[in-house]
Amino acid sequence: MKLVLDLHDIYNKGRDIERALNDIMAEAIAKKAPMIEIIPGKGSGALKKTVLRYLDQKEVKALYHRVEKDSKNFGRLFVHFKHAKPGRR
Repeated sequence: MKLVLDLHDIYNKGRDIERALNDIMAEAIAKKAPMIEIIPGKGSGALKKTVLRYLDQKEVKALYHRVEKDSKNFGRLFVHFKHAKPGRR
């Protein structure tokens, strides 16, 4: 299962962007999704920088395993998760 967040419609609404990112992160954790695909689009790169700054926050960084920038498509990021298995730490 891969969750997708397309930010094209809310590119200029800062609070909506952060809310959408918070919601997709919470959904990925709840559903134990292995990956989120975030589409900030190509544009000037400002939205992608906003997303990367969000993902770089200490409390957010603790929720995921790694971020992968798509080498073939500048306007796309992948956030990978390693969910703990029950009974393991």
